[in-house]
Amino acid sequence: MGSGSVFPLSSVLLILTLGALLVAFFVNPACSTSRRALDLHDHHQTMQNGFKVTLKHIDSDKNLTKLERLQRRIKRGRKRLQRLSVLSTSSSDHNLGATSPIHAGKGEFLMKLSIGTPAETYNAILDTGSDLIWTQCKPCKDCYDQPSPIFDPKKSSTFSKLSCESEFCEALPSQTCTDNSCEYYYAYGDFSSTDGILATETFTFGDVSIPKIGFGCGKDNQGGGFNQGAGLVGLGRGTLSLVSQLKEPKFSYCLASVDDTKSSSTLLMGSVANLDNTTSKHADIKTTPLIKNPNPDQSTFYYLGLEGISVGNTRLPIKKDTFALGDDGNGGLIIDSGTTLTYIEEGAFDLLKTEFTSQIKLAETDATDTVGLDVCFKLPEDDGSGKVEVPKLVFHFKNADLELPAENYIIADTDVGVLCLAMGSASGMSVFGNYQQQNLLVYHDLVKETISFVPTKCDQL
Repeated sequence: MGSGSVFPLSSVLLILTLGALLVAFFVNPACSTSRRALDLHDHHQTMQNGFKVTLKHIDSDKNLTKLERLQRRIKRGRKRLQRLSVLSTSSSDHNLGATSPIHAGKGEFLMKLSIGTPAETYNAILDTGSDLIWTQCKPCKDCYDQPSPIFDPKKSSTFSKLSCESEFCEALPSQTCTDNSCEYYYAYGDFSSTDGILATETFTFGDVSIPKIGFGCGKDNQGGGFNQGAGLVGLGRGTLSLVSQLKEPKFSYCLASVDDTKSSSTLLMGSVANLDNTTSKHADIKTTPLIKNPNPDQSTFYYLGLEGISVGNTRLPIKKDTFALGDDGNGGLIIDSGTTLTYIEEGAFDLLKTEFTSQIKLAETDATDTVGLDVCFKLPEDDGSGKVEVPKLVFHFKNADLELPAENYIIADTDVGVLCLAMGSASGMSVFGNYQQQNLLVYHDLVKETISFVPTKCDQL
């Protein structure tokens, strides 16, 4: 195999962030229900056939140029990286005395779902880096503007509060009890937050209805960034996430090309999330084990074992423990649908930048003010082929060497005349972002504790 990849200049790439999908829910202040009294068997029976949900990027309806979409996504991705850094720092400092951990939250993709009886439909942000499912609820003490009416618990016959003794309430990082109602408070790294009560409700995804889903009914919701939808759906590893509640052993998502604003991405849950469900008959499946973080404040994330990176035919001399997860829960690398680009530890990024620059046959240029990326080059005069050769890029995960197509790590803008590497540097935690996950079926098997990557035409699922 050669050391380079051909990148079509017609593909002016943009950035997706599946990190978060906003969700809306209905709540009706009926009776108080203990989580331990819930029939989880109902969940399994309802979910045995699984379901499929369409994901919509939060910028898909906006009239933006390619460069504007790119700039917005990079900016949001950097803000999310900052939140992750704050989370990592605060959770490792046991002297801070914080009453509530900071959560990553927010994201780039919206999913449509319905809540309550009768069912009401909402858009919600989906986030693989969060656990709590929540939506704004009436009566509001403080609620932000959202595209759909705010959920009114009084109008749903299937709403039920959760008691302080419930499993969900005990799973909260911080909670208080008033009149045996479980009150939660979730803070995010950008000073936004949601405050309300935990309850259960019927959620509907397409034709599949699932009763007794635990979620947060937010009465006091502060800060911006959530107004793309009516709340947030967590798909993390914790007890409160949608995946954990459904007792589903697997889920997958498939993100369409960033530059394709007309196609939708897909979330698959349960039995429909399998490795046979791909558009490639002879797909090259790469499977790597998941790693659990011993720190409970960061246990929601999906950590992978990254052992090295190759540029062209050169394996970078990255120290063996660069991406290792420490005994205190620091460091490591997570795969995240809500962060746009991939950000790796500074020393490793410097090695990558140097080697990539030495192999590509283009002149360096500064495009930080226009594109917002650190490693950029001048595009050559068009020779009629409409293509340029770039070094290949391989991520060496444990048991899985994942070679990315050029479209998953190169951003080119012919109007500006630049070609950039779609990666950046990070301090502490590294992140494998959604830009690098385009047209890959990312399959999470939570029984086998593995993640698999399968090349897939996501717009055809």
